[in-house]
This record gives sequence, C-alpha cells and structure tokens, in this order.
Amino acid sequence: MAVKKASVDFAKVADEVQRWGEMKQTGVSLKYMMEFGSRPTERNLLLSAQFLHKELPIRIARRAIELENLPFGLSEKPAVLKVRDWYLDSFCDVHSFAKIKDMHDELAFTEMIKMIKVRHNHVVPAMALGVHQLKKDLSPSVVPEDLQEIHQFLDRFYMSRIGIRMLIGQHVALHDPKPEPSCVGQINTRMSPMQVARAASEDARFICLREYGSAPEINFYGDPDFTFPYVPQHLHLMVFELVKNSLRAVQERFSDPDKDVPPIRIIVADGIEDVTIKISDEGGGIARSGLSKIFTYLYSTAKNPRDENNSQEHERVSMAGYGFGLPISRLYGRYFGGDLQIISTEGYARRGACRVKLTPFGDCFLKRSEKQEEWSAVELLLEEICCGGKETSRFLGMFPI
Repeated sequence: MAVKKASVDFAKVADEVQRWGEMKQTGVSLKYMMEFGSRPTERNLLLSAQFLHKELPIRIARRAIELENLPFGLSEKPAVLKVRDWYLDSFCDVHSFAKIKDMHDELAFTEMIKMIKVRHNHVVPAMALGVHQLKKDLSPSVVPEDLQEIHQFLDRFYMSRIGIRMLIGQHVALHDPKPEPSCVGQINTRMSPMQVARAASEDARFICLREYGSAPEINFYGDPDFTFPYVPQHLHLMVFELVKNSLRAVQERFSDPDKDVPPIRIIVADGIEDVTIKISDEGGGIARSGLSKIFTYLYSTAKNPRDENNSQEHERVSMAGYGFGLPISRLYGRYFGGDLQIISTEGYARRGACRVKLTPFGDCFLKRSEKQEEWSAVELLLEEICCGGKETSRFLGMFPI
C-alpha cells in the first residue's frame, strides 16, 4: 500500500483521531522485544504487525492532538503545522490499512511503516524551527523558565517519538535476511560501548574538521572488550552530541595556532549496575547562569544559531544549532533507565557523562531452551492483544516503550 503524499486536513479526521488518542497504549519492554524477536518466524512477524496495526494509531493520534493544542500560539507556526500534517498523514495511513491476515498483508504493512519512519526523519529540526519561530515572537521579558508547559510537551513528544521509531525500527529490522549474529533487530546483545564511542567521536571530529579546518585529538580509556546489550544507535547519538559540544568548546577557546590544544578525554567505565561514558574537555566550561538552561529547548550555547533559511530538511549536521541536542540526548539516556549529565567548572573545563543501565533487558539472555515457556507466554499475550479489542492497558515487561 502506497503512502499518501497529500496532507490531511485535521478537521476531516478530528473525531477519529480523538477517539484513538483516548485509548490506552500498550507498553513494551526491551526484554520482551528481545525474546520475541529472537524467533522472527512468519507467525511472530504476523503477530508483531497486527500489534503495531492497533498500537501505532493510538500513539500517533495522541501526538497529533497535542500538536493541535499547544500554548503561546506554537501550534500555528508553519514548521509545527508541517509536523502535525506528517502525523495526520501517518495516522490515516495506518488507520486505513486493512486488517492484516497473512504474510502478504504483513509485508505490505512493513513497507508502509518503513515509509512512515522516513517521513518523520526531520521532525526534530522542524520542531526546533517552530520553537525558534515562537521565540522571535515572544516578548523579551519572557524567559525559558516561563515556558515550562512547552518544555513538558516537548519532553513528552520526543520521548514518544523515540518509542514509535523503536517499535517500527525493530519490526522492520526483523526482516533483515542476514542479521549480524549478535543482533536481534536493532538491539545488539554484545554491544561494545568503546567501539560506539570511537565511531561517534570520529563522526563528530569529521564535522569539526569540516567547519573549523582542524579538530582536537581524542584519547580513550576503558576496556575495549567489554560488551553489554543495548541499542547502538541510541548510545551513538548521546556520545556524538557530548563530543560535538566538547570539540566546539575546545576549538573556539584555543583558536590561536600558537597554543597547544588539549585533547578531549573519553572514559568508558563498566560498573555493576551502570555503564558510564565520561567526556572531559578544557573548553572553558559553562557559566553557572547558563548551566541551568542547557537542557531546555529554548537555549543554545552557540553564538549564532542557524536561521530559517539554513534549516532545510536535508541540511547537513552542523556544530551548533537550535539547542535541542542535549535535551533530546538526555531523553535517549533516560528512555532505558539511564541519564545524561553535565558538570562544569567555569573558566576551565566541562565534563559530560551519559549513563546507561547495564541490564535493561532482565534475564532474557538465558539459553533458548530455558525460555520456551516464557516465549510461549509472550506470543500468547501478543496474540490476545492483536485478536482482541482495540483498547488495552496491558504492559509487556518492565520498561515501557
């Protein structure tokens, strides 16, 4: 089924969006995603598609409703209206898709949600542009703390976006005919945080080299052989954002070619409960007055944030933008029970650390033969949800998605 190109008028689908938005969504844990995804049989793929067919309209409808009712006139900003239309289009695509009965339907549904994921690739910069448009219209006397409702909405909105993309991405990845031996969908059961940190740092250095012509060196400390189960893309995003900020701070502080540029230090520490990745720089730190604002969506440490003319959908990543990088990265950390923190010594240095839970998946890595009964329970529960009513308050596991 092709994804529709034209945007849908909110008034035409308002009643249906409202009805689905009032339904209860079903939480899904990574543990259960691991167990279920470990056996991507046709039956399991069919159950997964049937579950998403009922779950995605609920989650998408809730976001569309919120986008229509934002305070301070944010809903009327052109960029936010564009995002709302994307959500309406996606709701209509999933909602209008016929009941999934066989693998032919399942494959068509998978292609459709794959296109929906692509449609929403640029939601973050579009929403950032909308907030930027709002800031220009606000009175100078309004400070970020006065816009707490906006911050709370954006936290909910982006956390929900992470969940929707995780559900879609996991289902699509289970169709990979040649998956990596250690991967179950998007989840790498033996992810090396050191390897991810190196890759993210190289990506950040490339951007720094492109924009400044040079980039500080980065030194790594930690056990390169340590692995644990996690979603590499999420950790990459968090480390990339922290390293990018450190590179920019050091590069701008030591712009004099006669000065020795101190390296950035990255420590990967594997504890009993958490894995901590600490990024330290000597970029001068952040003033105390600014430290309280860095996790808001209306603040950027950049001297000249991007303007609307440079914020097209296909723009390349830059060293500084609207200030959404850190708050969204923190949401990725918190999504699986971790966190992201910044500690600053003004005039000298800044330390950023992302902490992720060492065991977010519970005990799902026992041998398959020892988990047969639990797997059967997962399949039966999914089958009950997929074949039952549209509204459910069931929760599949400990960590909601």
